[in-house]
Amino acid sequence: MPKLPHVTWLRAFEAAARHNSFAAAAEELNLTSAAVSQQIRNLEQHLGAQLFRRLPRGVNLTDQGQAYAQTISKSFEDILLATNGLFDNERNSIVRVRASISCAALVLAPRLVDFKLKHPNVQLEVTTSVWADHFDEDKLDVDIRFGLGNWQEGQILHLGHETAVPVCHQKYAEHLSHSIASRDLSNAKLIRILGSETDWSKLSAMHGLNLPPMVDWMRVDSSLIALQTAAAGEGFTMVLENFAQQYLDLGLLVAPTPYRLPKRRSHYLVINGPSSKREEVRAFCTWVQALYQSLP
Repeated sequence: MPKLPHVTWLRAFEAAARHNSFAAAAEELNLTSAAVSQQIRNLEQHLGAQLFRRLPRGVNLTDQGQAYAQTISKSFEDILLATNGLFDNERNSIVRVRASISCAALVLAPRLVDFKLKHPNVQLEVTTSVWADHFDEDKLDVDIRFGLGNWQEGQILHLGHETAVPVCHQKYAEHLSHSIASRDLSNAKLIRILGSETDWSKLSAMHGLNLPPMVDWMRVDSSLIALQTAAAGEGFTMVLENFAQQYLDLGLLVAPTPYRLPKRRSHYLVINGPSSKREEVRAFCTWVQALYQSLP
């Protein structure tokens, strides 16, 4: 198998083929025309084929040179894409964000276009989790967490107090009762979210509903799954009002009771160490704070 040509020969060839000129290639590569000409001659000798026709004024690719140039040009493009993707020298323009899957899908995603319009040069990289209580990788810049804000790391910014609301499909609400009496709630097909097992008893105590212990119809690990399940027509669930708002606005679900439950836990921005000094990270955090202040 023939040895691969030296990369400097290939670089000179690719530039000369793209410009159709040794002189222009030399200027791009910060070399002399003679150096470019010699490198291409070395490549031709290595391949045993003529790649350029030398003309009185300039050069033209031969048929073999034209075919080879397409492959070599594509190879350099692939190398450039891989290098930028894995070892981006402009890394500071990227903000790496993590949020719960429900927060990311229901609060952030529908509004991220607004951030991009305001900050077109900032590249967002958004990942999700079900539960997160610490930074498990150094590359992460911002975590949007749900809890009490008592994590022992990073800069922590409270995004405001939140309430939970019981929701269900309109047809299911009609199946229970037009008034949704407390007995209807106790007999509902309950879609309970793991980690929020005490919400219904707290709602009952706060509003004097005297609900007996409620039997779970289904248990899920995220508000997004609970909302999607209820939107299919069966079951009652209680989620953060911010999460339910999109479903309520679209008429996919209704909040058939006046009851609301103030939550002790809420969402926080947690900024990872040195990331707090970067302008684009501060811009994203300011935008998220304003977003949460604007939510119903």
